[in-house]
Parts: sequence; structure tokens; C-alpha cells
Amino acid sequence: MTATLPVTSAAPPAPGPRRWWRAPWVRALVSVGVVAVIFGFFFPKVADYGAVWSTIAEMTPLELGTLLLAAIWNLVSYWPVLTGVQPGLRLREAAVANLASTAVANTVPGGGAVGVGVTMTMQRSWGLPVSGTALATLVSGVWNNFVKLGLPVVALGLLAVRGNTGPGLTLAAFVGVGVLIGAVVLFALLLRSDVMARRLGRGAARLASAVGRPFGRDRDRAWDQKAAGLRSDVIELLSERWVRITVTAVVSHLSLFAVLLLALRHVGVSEAEVPWPEVLAAFAFVRLLSAIPVTPGGLGLVELGLTAALGTGLPESTRNQVAAAVLVYRALTWLLPIPLGVGCWAFWRTSRAWRR
Repeated sequence: MTATLPVTSAAPPAPGPRRWWRAPWVRALVSVGVVAVIFGFFFPKVADYGAVWSTIAEMTPLELGTLLLAAIWNLVSYWPVLTGVQPGLRLREAAVANLASTAVANTVPGGGAVGVGVTMTMQRSWGLPVSGTALATLVSGVWNNFVKLGLPVVALGLLAVRGNTGPGLTLAAFVGVGVLIGAVVLFALLLRSDVMARRLGRGAARLASAVGRPFGRDRDRAWDQKAAGLRSDVIELLSERWVRITVTAVVSHLSLFAVLLLALRHVGVSEAEVPWPEVLAAFAFVRLLSAIPVTPGGLGLVELGLTAALGTGLPESTRNQVAAAVLVYRALTWLLPIPLGVGCWAFWRTSRAWRR
């Protein structure tokens, strides 16, 4: 009689060695290095730190106070976007989760994804379903990108009316128009039919597999089913709230722009020296460039990009004023949310009043 060996299931493959360049400390080191090079080497070539500090020190309490109020309004203006894309989310909950996630995004390399996790963790503790938070994150992200891609087009149109367009701005605007049209078409196709949504889901899965294969993340994600389910949820949300979401998103982006424009005027940069359409163009294009997550919150890249874009061709004294305005603007929009977000995180950790 022949003995039979017991059948055992194949052992799962051992995980491959972790690639060192994917380690968090490498990303952090690269971010710190980029920031150090920008502020230590490139930024002094476009502005003088001593003159910049003197300009900031000369600002009156009234000017600083109005800038602070504008910065606070900028923070508040985004919360209606969040309550618009997520029915059931209260304004105070949107404020706490948004400030905490922003603090993470502004300090941690690749902090945008971590910030989404912070938002989901907080909202789940408040009794809000993860599926609703994920849907809100997707829709708000799509609408924010629509506005980001549309602003350069609007800025170019305003500059064309004034006769201030150049080949660089024109090329960038055409690229922005192309990307915006492509994004709108894809989003429209996703919502057109269940079959089309499944096709896009399968295409996205193949693309993600091709990108993730070199990193050991090639796996079936069943994105066709997820895309079909997502389509119905998005249609239901947008059918009732698309106007509200669009208006609040535009107001939020323009509120951020208003802080920059007010900072320029308060440090002494006049409309004749840098007209507001040029400020809008620089603001819009630099925001597109800073979307690449090289440093947390675009630290260094935004400061250098805005100062160079707005100060090119101006006298040295005006360039220093522009740099001062940009640094004040970033202090109020990048730095200010960090301590506020830390306070919101501490409140969430210690308070049980909102838990459900």
C-alpha cells in the first residue's frame, strides 16, 4: 500500500527586502535638504534677508491685525466645503478635523495621505461612516483640482485683456486647459453610465498595477466594482449639492489669494508695481507646481516661486518688499494652522463630548 503524504497549502511568499529609498527617514531627509538649499542658497539670490526683516518690522499693528483676520477667514472659508461634500458633518467637526489634518500635511513628508487618515480616524470616532468620509475626500479633492486648474486660465485671460501675456504664461495656460479638459472628461465619463465607470475602474487598476509592480504592489483591486459603486454615490451627492460645493470651493481659493494680495499691499507693493491680475497668475501657477509633494505644504518651493515670479524685473527694494509679503503670507497660511491643528488634535484626544 502506498503511503500518501499530507497535502499542505503553499506557504505565502516571504516579503521582499524593503527598499531603503522608500523609508520615511529618506523622504524626510530629502525634504529637509530641499528646504535648506532653497532658503540657504536660492532665496538669498532673489531677496536680502536683512531688508526683508526690516520691511516686516515696519508693518503697523493695524496692518498685521487685518492680515491675521484675513488669514483666519481663509481657514474658516474651507469648512463649508467640507460640510457641503459630507452631509451629517457639523461645522465644528469639520474645523477640528481640517485643522488637525492640515497640521500633519504641513509638517510631515507625504503628509497629505497621513492627513486623510487623521480625518477618517477623527470622524469615525464621531460616528460618521468611513465610506462617507472617503466620498467627501474624493469629491472635495476633485473640485479643488478643478479650481486649481481653472485659475491659471482665468488669470491668463485677465492678463491678455491688459496686454501682459508672455510665451511662458501662454504655454502654461494651454497645458492647464488641456489637463482641466481631460479631468472634466474623465469625471463626466465616470458619471455617464455604469458600464463606462467599470471600464474606467479596470483601466485605473491596470495603470496602478503597472506603476506599483516595480515596488511590489501589483495586485487586483477590483476597481471596476468600486468605480460603479462610487458613481452612484457621487451622482446622488452632486445632484443636490453641486452648486454649493462649487461656490464654496471658489470662495475658499480666492480667500487664500486675498491673503497674499493684502500682504503685498501692506508692505508697500502698489497696484502700479504689481497689478492684481499678475498676482493671481503667479498665485495660480505656483499652486500647481507646489502640488508635487516634494516638501510638506510646498515649504520653500512656494516662497521661492512666488518671490521670483512677482519680483522679476522690479528694483531691488521692491523685490525685497515682495519677499517680505510672501514670507508673511506663508507664515499666516502655512505656519499658523500647525499650532492650531496641534491644539485640535489634543482636544480630540482628551475630549469625549463628541464621541458617538
